[in-house]
Amino acid sequence: MIQNPDAFLRALFDRAVAVADPMAALPDALPPKPAGRVVVVGAGKASARMAEALETAWGPCDGLVITRYGYARPCQGIRIVEAAHPVPDAAGAAATAEMLDLLQGLGKDDTVICLISGGASALLTLPIAGLTLDDLQAVNADLLASGAPISVMNALRKHLCQAKGGQLAAAAYPAGVISFLISDVPGDDPGMIGSGPTVAEPRSFSDAQTEAAQYDVTLPDHVIAAAANSGVIAPDDMRLSSCENILFASPAQSLAAAAELAESQGVSVTILGDAIEGEARDVAQVHANLAIAHRADAPLLLLSGGELTVTRRGDGVGGPNAEYALALALALEGAPFVHAIACDTDGVDGAAEVAGAVVTPNTLNAAIARDFDAPQALATNDAHSFFAAIDAQVVPGPTLTNVNDFRAILIS
Repeated sequence: MIQNPDAFLRALFDRAVAVADPMAALPDALPPKPAGRVVVVGAGKASARMAEALETAWGPCDGLVITRYGYARPCQGIRIVEAAHPVPDAAGAAATAEMLDLLQGLGKDDTVICLISGGASALLTLPIAGLTLDDLQAVNADLLASGAPISVMNALRKHLCQAKGGQLAAAAYPAGVISFLISDVPGDDPGMIGSGPTVAEPRSFSDAQTEAAQYDVTLPDHVIAAAANSGVIAPDDMRLSSCENILFASPAQSLAAAAELAESQGVSVTILGDAIEGEARDVAQVHANLAIAHRADAPLLLLSGGELTVTRRGDGVGGPNAEYALALALALEGAPFVHAIACDTDGVDGAAEVAGAVVTPNTLNAAIARDFDAPQALATNDAHSFFAAIDAQVVPGPTLTNVNDFRAILIS
């Protein structure tokens, strides 16, 4: 029997984050430091930590990495620039332009190390000709509110930026490029991680636009006209012939580590999947049904990862993990012996500095005691406010990694 279910679930989340920490995970993936000139570039919520880990192994390096505000790390030679996420800002655009300049004029004996994690789609951003930063911000905001999966979002964003869809690696040609990746996308597709700065893009802008339109994302005419001439790199482009992409941390690894910890405490584990997508509230209903249907004397843990989405219906403050947790609490209706946690491993759920929330059999009663209407909070996408009101938020601060959502339901 688990004596403290909430502490147990939090320990599982912390374990999932710890195994994806670049300081722990990156060294085993690194080759010996290449001879000749080495230039380090990168972007993402974990990129500064990756740079720190790289220099711990190799010593001081030249380069530039862009991370989220508050996620910088001390580095010996690599310069860290902080910028906005999830909607890009001028700091990110200026740093991206500087990064592309840094890659100009390299030779075939030089090596570029690229450090990419989730968040790079917003942080590594420079509008293509004919577009402005305001245009990119507007498109990003529409995508975030649409409920579109990350594959649809990133496919479109690639065509509006000068650094995505293989363009960062192409800018370094003929230098060799080794890209180290932390996956925050379902399926671990390198082309989707950070919108694939070092990965070719086979789909046209028209393909990406058609997919986005299915989620009611409509682009202005001038954006469509500009994107028709986007510079994404085709799969057969020789400028990517000397580029290698190495995935060294993924959602599956983190779920496996959490499962191992749970099993060491006598809890049976079922991993529902590491690439689950869908509307947060719908997935929560499915998982609640599984928990309620379980009949056994021994405790069972249901683990899942992936990336859920939220279609904005109201003006509340929320994110996919908090919305999942709120919908789960409502679906469970105070079911005894069921506790849950839902958090983003980067420490940020949506745009709030909150990773997610915990759910207990008392969640709804706690809200009633504070005169907080749970169904109304769900209807207005106000899950963060809901869990703040009942002191059930998980706020770890910057985790310095990002392997996407972590969800655990304990039936004890």
